[in-house]
Amino acid sequence: MTDRTIRVAPKGRGTHRSIASALSAAPAGAVVTVAPGEYEETLRLDRRVTLEPEYGSGSVVLRAPWGTALTVTAPECLLTGLVLRGADPMEALVRVEDAAGLSLEDCRLGHGRIEVLGSPDGSGAHANAVLDLDSDLAAELADPLGGGVLVLRGTRLSGAQHTALHLAGDARARVEDTVIESVDGIGAVLSGTAVLLAERLRIQENSGSALRVRDGARLLVRDARLVGAGRNGVLVQDTAEALLTECRIEGVARSGVQVSHEARAELTDCRITGAGGHGLEAGDLARLTARGCHVLDPAGHGLLAAGAAMVTLADSLVARTGGSALHLDERAVAVVTGCRVTGSGEHALAAAGSTRAEITLTTLAGARACGAQVDDEAQVVLAAVRVEDGETGVRVRSGRESQLLDCSVTGQRRGGVELAADAVAVLRGTRVAEVGGAGVTVDTGARLVMEGGGVSGAGAGGLVMGHKAQAEVRGVRIEGTGKNGILVGEESGGTFDHCDVSATAFPALHMARGATPRFRGCRVFDCGHDAQLAEGAAPEFEDCAAIRVGTALLPTLSDLPTAPAAPRTPAGTPTAPAEPEPGTPGLAQQGEPEPEPETLEDLLAELNELVGLDGVKRDVGGMVKLMQTVRLREQAGLPAPPLSRHLVFAGNPGTGKTTVARLYGRLLKALGLLARGHLVEVDRSALVGEYVGHTGPKTTEAFHRARGGVLFIDEAYALVPAGTANDFGGEAIATLVKLMEDHRDEVVVIAAGYPDDMDRFIGSNPGLSSRFTRSLVFADYSTAELVSIVEHHAQRHQYELSTAARKALAAHVELIPRGAQFGNGRTARQLFQRMTERQAMRVAELTAPEAAQLVLLDEQDLPQPAPPV
Repeated sequence: MTDRTIRVAPKGRGTHRSIASALSAAPAGAVVTVAPGEYEETLRLDRRVTLEPEYGSGSVVLRAPWGTALTVTAPECLLTGLVLRGADPMEALVRVEDAAGLSLEDCRLGHGRIEVLGSPDGSGAHANAVLDLDSDLAAELADPLGGGVLVLRGTRLSGAQHTALHLAGDARARVEDTVIESVDGIGAVLSGTAVLLAERLRIQENSGSALRVRDGARLLVRDARLVGAGRNGVLVQDTAEALLTECRIEGVARSGVQVSHEARAELTDCRITGAGGHGLEAGDLARLTARGCHVLDPAGHGLLAAGAAMVTLADSLVARTGGSALHLDERAVAVVTGCRVTGSGEHALAAAGSTRAEITLTTLAGARACGAQVDDEAQVVLAAVRVEDGETGVRVRSGRESQLLDCSVTGQRRGGVELAADAVAVLRGTRVAEVGGAGVTVDTGARLVMEGGGVSGAGAGGLVMGHKAQAEVRGVRIEGTGKNGILVGEESGGTFDHCDVSATAFPALHMARGATPRFRGCRVFDCGHDAQLAEGAAPEFEDCAAIRVGTALLPTLSDLPTAPAAPRTPAGTPTAPAEPEPGTPGLAQQGEPEPEPETLEDLLAELNELVGLDGVKRDVGGMVKLMQTVRLREQAGLPAPPLSRHLVFAGNPGTGKTTVARLYGRLLKALGLLARGHLVEVDRSALVGEYVGHTGPKTTEAFHRARGGVLFIDEAYALVPAGTANDFGGEAIATLVKLMEDHRDEVVVIAAGYPDDMDRFIGSNPGLSSRFTRSLVFADYSTAELVSIVEHHAQRHQYELSTAARKALAAHVELIPRGAQFGNGRTARQLFQRMTERQAMRVAELTAPEAAQLVLLDEQDLPQPAPPV
């Protein structure tokens, strides 16, 4: 025992009989040790002291006879291993005054709350600081300018009323390995500009919300578990902010996380299970972002966004919801990407009011009602979305234009895509398959634009138009329908350009009374009747044909005049496909000015502007020169050498394979080797069926969409799963090889995937190895190249990086693990997005930001690096 140690015991020379007496005699920095026993006292720490039990944690009980058991007015005070009991659970058991500091380690507190006070105006030095979970509050314990500071480690709080922990003003607290339980009210409340940093916090058995953050307070939590709250898991209000990482919110009575007013919340890798209300809820002008989260089994909606809230949901799972998985109302805006939504009790996506939603690379599966329902004046864009099963795929009831881009709608019990009266929708590259009712329905007064894609295996009609509906349909394939391929209702009209209809149970085309559609360059295959006209129908047919049709109204194939041979180009490739394509002069675009053709020089310059990819650029440039030389040989009357245009792109995700493939198609068009040069991107799911006889038609449909352009097969090795002998992928490859032979002058195929797996794909079929003779290797981006990509995105979106941000960005990128989850260019794009989001939260706190502040990305806008594993 040192000369700065003071002892409290019932007897003994030189000891104090009460803790209060010892504290009165203790100098600053003293250690007060307390003998085992129960002490009924109220204490005040007005000097920096340490208070600890003499013989182990839990052996000393401090019981307040009235009021507050412990009041702290000095900085850097420490209590370890003590048990504190309050007189009234509604009162403060521990109070830390403004500018004071207290650490509680391995303590047990009951029957009262901890209260930490600060300046009401938030004038402390930390008020506008950027904090993170790795912040160290130790230096702030002695800060006389800040509010009260609290550190809890290994501590348990129980039995309070109203709240167990309250941070007010500009108070600060750090909580680690702590439990808050049995609270008749809220677990922890933050108000004013208070800040709470918490790790491994558990809150359970409380009647109110687990955590409430209001005013301008900030909450940063990692690895928390909030169980069984009587209201919300986390409630964020006013202009408060909350960042939750790797948290678990389980069995709360209301919403897992609720954000309202102008508050902001960001969730990363969190799991919200069994909420009695909604999983996530945002209203008013709130901003809610969730990445890598799971929302499971809520009684209400998985996500509810209302008011003018803005919600971002990325790489997350929403499953088994009582209501709709994603429900948008009023003026809310939602951006959803890379998510899976499954098993919703109502709709997978419900958009009402004047909401807007952008859903990309997401699966909407197994909804009891619709995969997506769009009501009122809502507007939805679905891009590369899979809508699977459920009653109806997509139902649009809004007069504002919604879009389905490169989507698939499959397996619904009723219709695939339904446009209600006066609705408007655009479908591009979208496939509807194996639905119980009609593939696409256009009700009274509705308007549809449909380009590419098609309908297959519909139980009723393929495309059904109601009374006075309008449709512009181009390059669509409809096959295997239970009724008509295309039914045009009474007084309906529109244009159908270069569509194919085959194998329908009813006449392929049916025109009701007063229908006035125009069909150009369309074909009907393998049907009993090609067209059926009701009295008063007045369709127009131009350059249409019936092929293998029992009763034909249209000219049959043998009736058509023989077309002149297409002019040849180097390597024996025709300059245009044998059958007309959408956009060909003299067909759908007749009378419209043609766009200026892209020049080879411009396209090569665009290629060279891409970041990195030096080897790929050299290879593509060399192939272009080879093709030009072939053309010169033919012009000189020399034979053309064999030339394979099909390629293997070997590289990790995000290395620019799709970008270069799109440029390659445009280069081939500029050289006269392809008619259109467009890109059709597919993967295993677009080529391989679920049952016998389904794969061939799926592969054929995808291939025909690429005629005149490039078919890009992403993760092509997935067609040959390792260790699997019997798989439909082999049928897809065999079909692909035959189509490549039958249409060798019309389609270029690029197979892409991980370098180590592409040899397995090429070796799976002899026809592939003879057609894919050249591989381009896409190397991972270096740190400098990734920084350049981020700067490119910044310039494109009118942001500027400060000098400090550029330096910090390079250091940040260097620390990113280059494992299986590394996304190369995608990682850089996501990093830029995170920077803009953090900058937006920072700028939003400024009263009147200048233009320069709105565009500047600074060092503090970089996201915090992930903790080492």
